[in-house]
Amino acid sequence: MKIAIPLANGRLAQHFGHCSEFALVDVDEATRQHRSTLTLAAPAHEPGLLPRWLHGQGVNVILAGGIGARAQQLFAEKGIQVIYGVPSDTPEALVKAFLNGTLVRGENACDH
Repeated sequence: MKIAIPLANGRLAQHFGHCSEFALVDVDEATRQHRSTLTLAAPAHEPGLLPRWLHGQGVNVILAGGIGARAQQLFAEKGIQVIYGVPSDTPEALVKAFLNGTLVRGENACDH
């Protein structure tokens, strides 16, 4: 499993489409253990690019604060699960909470 987390200053960015980089966290699905984290600069903001780019990176799950409905639809078409309403925290803390089933979700911070 590969989890993508949009970042700003090393923490989850609340607006998905305007983040400066992504943490791509590789997780062993069988043991639910973190394997590695790779941080990549986000590509230029262009409608429809992020779903293709993240799918190409092998991402299965996205943890996001706010993400628009159209983006959610495009990710669903690529088979990528989007979990929104996630609080701003470090990738390590968010992935640990996700894997433990304790990730707290709030409202989608994006209204478009």
